[in-house]
Amino acid sequence: MTAEGFLEGRRLQMARGVLLQCIMGGYPPARFYGSDDGDLALVAEPSMIHPLPWSDEPRALAICDADELSGESSNLSTRGQLKKVIARYAARGLAPVVATELEFFVFAPNTDPTQPFRPPVGLDGRREDGQSAFSVSSNNGLRPFFSEVYKCMAALGLPRDTFMHEMGVSQFEINLLHGDPLLLADQTFLFKHLLKEVALKHGLSVVCMAKPLAHTPGSSMHIHQSIVEIATGNNVFSDENDQPTAMFRHFIGGQQAGMADFTALFAPNVNSYQRLCHPYASPNNACWSHDNRAAGLRIPASSPVARRVENRLPGADANPYLAIAASLAAGLHGIEHELEPSAAIQGEFEVPDNLSLPCTLHAALERLKRSQLARELFGQEFIEGYIASKTMELTSFFDEITPWERRVLAAQA
Repeated sequence: MTAEGFLEGRRLQMARGVLLQCIMGGYPPARFYGSDDGDLALVAEPSMIHPLPWSDEPRALAICDADELSGESSNLSTRGQLKKVIARYAARGLAPVVATELEFFVFAPNTDPTQPFRPPVGLDGRREDGQSAFSVSSNNGLRPFFSEVYKCMAALGLPRDTFMHEMGVSQFEINLLHGDPLLLADQTFLFKHLLKEVALKHGLSVVCMAKPLAHTPGSSMHIHQSIVEIATGNNVFSDENDQPTAMFRHFIGGQQAGMADFTALFAPNVNSYQRLCHPYASPNNACWSHDNRAAGLRIPASSPVARRVENRLPGADANPYLAIAASLAAGLHGIEHELEPSAAIQGEFEVPDNLSLPCTLHAALERLKRSQLARELFGQEFIEGYIASKTMELTSFFDEITPWERRVLAAQA
């Protein structure tokens, strides 16, 4: 939209079906978004209108809510779903607090998708070989790129906590500061957009796939969660004696109850399960533990005031609005129904059958289809539309024969 049109308050409308557009560009049948495929109104969030500092010509980005023309939030909007979950907490005098950790890869341009991604050539004229994890100088070869990323984050008001090289080749992680869940979802979305745009300026490619490289750790979007009492600001996961509360236990119980049903929301793509099938620091289970990275739900070592639950299942490819909404909704379900968690696990452990999670997109979608909990928390229209869109993507994937199949199976009898 032109700046003039936006400043005049002109309403921007969009077909409802666009909210269910699949990643290849197509749409499920119209019955999933209203047979008339009528319009939605895109209503800009006033605090989320940002001039884009990397743009050579003046441009701005406005994060919007997708509202029905009658005024209420669309059931198909993931941002709207997150706002509803936050409102349910507020009705109980509670406010969730979250932080996201986003991992991503920086690659050279990949013009032939049949070829593997490669790390870029750095300032030293060489490509990284994977020996830079957690090194203080690990991003020096990409200094111009990261310098502009930091400047653009500051210009967009994105406060960063820590930034480091992760375990993969040319893989990095940023931790955003904890705060309001809607704000953190907006900031995570903006950061991913910023990364890709600045990378293009520098002749690079930022990839937020869950598992872009074989034999290399995947990229996650861990979600740290706590809850405060609105009236006092106190963390309700710790009592006056600094001990864990019943609400803390019930929140974990709810997370465990929802993780298998919601796996398709946390791991939304075929590639997501490449990360989860090789679960080094990417646990595909609903176990919980004190500071054990093999558990899907980890309680990081912290002071009682910062007691929190880290959901380690979502990948970097997850929709931040939907992943945060699903995780918080599961926790609130546990609080409302006073669900008790399993016993905490420590050290090396075998995952019990009742705490294992779907390990393919097909299995995750089948689990979501059967989930009454998902329909109760997100509504029939959203869940059925989401499944329809993701089923199209899965079908498209199965329409192609992979290089592995041609290489390994062609000579078989």
